[in-house]
Amino acid sequence: MRDKLIEAKQKWAREGRLLTGTTSDPAFDRLPPGQTLVRDWPVLDLGAEPNVTPQKFRLDVDGAVENRLSFSLDEFMALPQTESMSDIHCVTNWSRYDNHWKGVAAQALLRIVQPKPDARHVMFHGFDGYTANVPLEQLDQPDVFLVHEWEGKPLSRAHGGPVRMLIPRLYFWKSAKWLRRIQFTISDHPGFWEQRGYHNNGDPWQEERYG
Repeated sequence: MRDKLIEAKQKWAREGRLLTGTTSDPAFDRLPPGQTLVRDWPVLDLGAEPNVTPQKFRLDVDGAVENRLSFSLDEFMALPQTESMSDIHCVTNWSRYDNHWKGVAAQALLRIVQPKPDARHVMFHGFDGYTANVPLEQLDQPDVFLVHEWEGKPLSRAHGGPVRMLIPRLYFWKSAKWLRRIQFTISDHPGFWEQRGYHNNGDPWQEERYG
């Protein structure tokens, strides 16, 4: 199932599936090009959902930082918590408005770990082996969070609980599920889908679906 799913997504990238050839500005267009609004939250993953129990959970933050940290779930939940609301946009063409979240602001985490001056990129690692890369400047934004609640309830296993990334300004494959590690790096390294034909940045309004 996993291999078939991956091959199907790679075929989409080769064929440029869903591309409209247009761009827009989020200041004027809330819905990015080629997207369709949904009311539910579709479940998309690599075909396996790891069972990350509170006892198994561990989040490491390391690499090119001054303060390397490792959190248990209780330690993570003891960090300052913030509520937020944002839209999300999946590369498979659905978008969902007004999602309510609770979690730890990425900017608060950055103040704790203090990336080194030559750190320029970040790699997210999931408990399922998934990876996604972003420039450090994309992480250092006020709407980026490590979330554990959605719509007032604990984030479900299917949607990446207990903790997942949330980077709403990028296609949702960048918001890694079942977060296990945040690695700060000097050079860029493509993540799972970036190695398989997806765009390295992933801006929905620039329709950066594929590389």
